[in-house]
Amino acid sequence: MLLMPVLAAQTPTAPAGNVQNGKELYAKYSCYACHGYDGHGGAGARLVPMQMTVERFTAYVHNPRQMPPYTEKILSDAQLADLFAYIKSLPVSPAAKDIPLLARIIGERP
Repeated sequence: MLLMPVLAAQTPTAPAGNVQNGKELYAKYSCYACHGYDGHGGAGARLVPMQMTVERFTAYVHNPRQMPPYTEKILSDAQLADLFAYIKSLPVSPAAKDIPLLARIIGERP
């Protein structure tokens, strides 16, 4: 019982972010051009499912290795929290084995 407050204190709290604002930013900054309209990738990395914390996502977008940087002058931390919320809201595609026709093609179903 005593560990619960300690664990809660150690867990970073992510800004809630506004999904609608994030959707608008995704379009405004043409994120879809590289990451796809659904965040599933293309020329750029797959964003869905999002594996980063909002803090790591923010740090990466401000100082990336393989994409144009979006400094704090371009996208604030609050805007990136919105963008993060939008990306987290995007649906994850089902696995091929969970789609009957694809499962038959890959030999996972008769």
